[in-house]
Amino acid sequence: MGVSFLSISTLPSLHPLGGSHYPKTTSTRHQPRSVSICRAKIKTDVSDEEEQFFHWRRRDVLKCIGLTIGLESISSSGSLLGTANAADLIERRQRSDFQSQIKGTLYTAIKANPDLTPSILTLALNDALTYDKATKTGGPNGSIRFSSEISRPENKGLSAALNFIEEAKKEIDSYSKGGPISYADLIQYAAQSATNAQFLASAIRKCGGNEEKGNLLYTAYGSNGQWGLFDRQFGRTDTDEADPEGRIPLWEKASVQEMKDKFSAVGFGPRQLAVLSAFIGPDQDATETLLASDPDVAPWVQKYQRSRETVSRTDYEVDLITTFTKLSTLGQKINYEAYTYPRKKIDITKLKL
Repeated sequence: MGVSFLSISTLPSLHPLGGSHYPKTTSTRHQPRSVSICRAKIKTDVSDEEEQFFHWRRRDVLKCIGLTIGLESISSSGSLLGTANAADLIERRQRSDFQSQIKGTLYTAIKANPDLTPSILTLALNDALTYDKATKTGGPNGSIRFSSEISRPENKGLSAALNFIEEAKKEIDSYSKGGPISYADLIQYAAQSATNAQFLASAIRKCGGNEEKGNLLYTAYGSNGQWGLFDRQFGRTDTDEADPEGRIPLWEKASVQEMKDKFSAVGFGPRQLAVLSAFIGPDQDATETLLASDPDVAPWVQKYQRSRETVSRTDYEVDLITTFTKLSTLGQKINYEAYTYPRKKIDITKLKL
């Protein structure tokens, strides 16, 4: 199935630099250094213009000294900056900017191919649910890209979604400055974009199909700001081989008990099963009808159905984001330096005061 990609419009960063939590450090009282600056009175025979220039230079030197002392005071105060340094901030900005570009690419592609949304969600679910707690293997590691895994019965109908991922990866890799994006990251980020597309589509429907009003509604009441933790989990590593067989149920034939057992095996319960109903098969309504037949899952299905009828949809959207964030990191060690790249060095010996 062909996938059309339109021009990329870089979105503003959704990952603020100030949002990370630094390790706590012991605060020590900083003793400021006293600095004496003496100025000798010198009589010279200079013009007014030269004298003004002399005073300008002297004033700037004093400012530089003051700035240096101030920066030293700040850098030595653990309570203000913790362990952060300039290199950390630059790398986090690089990752944040790259994320914004990725989201722009995926937003454009999904908007052009809305019918792929259910398959993209199931692709992310099936890649993640191969996680085995006992052996600490599997999980969202990109293994579903291998032909031996995508061709399994439980992944029937997901080839188009994988082709979508392949096309997106080509485009993203073409502008990445920090190396190619992993399939593990891209599959989960595609599911995030597909989820957001569903959230936005619901807001537009509530506004009678008016896209402008729907966007305003989602901006005012939507849950876009809840993705912070998900966005920080950026740096999954691809596996080199397919995950073992038999770890994913055939969703279209599985009983609710089989679904509950699978979710329980990775640490999820009826609540998480209910909120991820859109990820299980192409028809969310049909999935929820089945899930509602189970007394453990039914209350949660009803809760989220009621929530989706409200303007904000808060309970449903926030719980879905929370559950999906956990799903997308099962068993993964995140490389928080992934996609960073060397910075241009400045030769301070060539700077002019």
